[in-house]
Amino acid sequence: MRGNTVNRKSMRTLAATAAGSALLFSLSACGAANESASADDSSESSLSGTLNGAGASSQQSAVNAWKQGFQTANADVTVNYDAIGSGGGREQFIAGGVSFAGSDAFLDDEEVAAAKDRCGSDVVTVPVYVSPVAVVYNLDGVDDLQLSPQTIGAIFAGDVTKWNDKAIAADNPDAELPDSTITPVHRGDASGTTENFTAYLDAASEGSWTHGEVEEWPVKGGEAAQQTSGVIQAVSGGQGTIGYADASQAGELSTVAVKVGEEFVAPTPEAAAKVLDAATQVEGRAATDLALEIDRKTEAAGVYPIVLVSYQIACQKYEDATEAELVKEWLTYVAGSEGQNASAEAAGSAPLSDDFAAKVKTAIDTIG
Repeated sequence: MRGNTVNRKSMRTLAATAAGSALLFSLSACGAANESASADDSSESSLSGTLNGAGASSQQSAVNAWKQGFQTANADVTVNYDAIGSGGGREQFIAGGVSFAGSDAFLDDEEVAAAKDRCGSDVVTVPVYVSPVAVVYNLDGVDDLQLSPQTIGAIFAGDVTKWNDKAIAADNPDAELPDSTITPVHRGDASGTTENFTAYLDAASEGSWTHGEVEEWPVKGGEAAQQTSGVIQAVSGGQGTIGYADASQAGELSTVAVKVGEEFVAPTPEAAAKVLDAATQVEGRAATDLALEIDRKTEAAGVYPIVLVSYQIACQKYEDATEAELVKEWLTYVAGSEGQNASAEAAGSAPLSDDFAAKVKTAIDTIG
């Protein structure tokens, strides 16, 4: 249970500025009711205008690739995306400040109700970006660290504080572990990546993590950093540091192989994609709300269980028909094969399977 992720005061503040934000939004279309977003049809596109979104910083590399492809196919369209974090993106969407949000966590029940009020319709929530959340670290002389979920939970709870702790040594019998202090690095902003990471710890750590599934970091100590880039910078700039981030942005940092069953599995897109095979849709949601429950405790061979399933969130209905068309075409491109291949190449994400992509397209097609 995520708990109350909507700060009503902040929503009122955002709502007050929504009218100003709306001035940034301008759309016009020239009757292209079913225009394809394929790059091959760029000369025929009659879409034009500016589309504003905000949200998950984990999607940044993918969004940059999507923007390039979509804007190439639609030369008169500009897409802006403010990577302020999942929580901020959802708040801005609910307040009416942006046309769509990117989020590493689906809307909770209170947010769904608020979003329906904003939209005057159901909400379209579609997974568009699947990537492993890597446990990244910077420790001289240790390049192939292996950790069990119990040990990871204890490190981030602050109960394992030395790199040569017996729990770490048990997972790495051949490593030369230094007698130095561990510095955990966590997100300092409301983060869907944090929610996905703590959901894994809550489910799989067998009690070493007792702080639940949360979007805002609950443990005192360690080092806080803003957004994904801040975590990567903090881990890279320290020694004996360990953090968590979208694997596509790990860069030169080492990554932990996580124990799953009797093996240790590295954070690859292929290993992460296997988690979706066992995912189920959250009960009680509209047909257009494809929020997923992930099996974080899987012991299936070759599966990497710390997975970020990131969503884009939009209204099913917009008052402005041209805004609806532009949102619909954007999401169609993002979730389609061209968009998914672009994000896989740029960000190392796992493309949606054909069957799942068809479900996503069905939800997007209802936007009007």
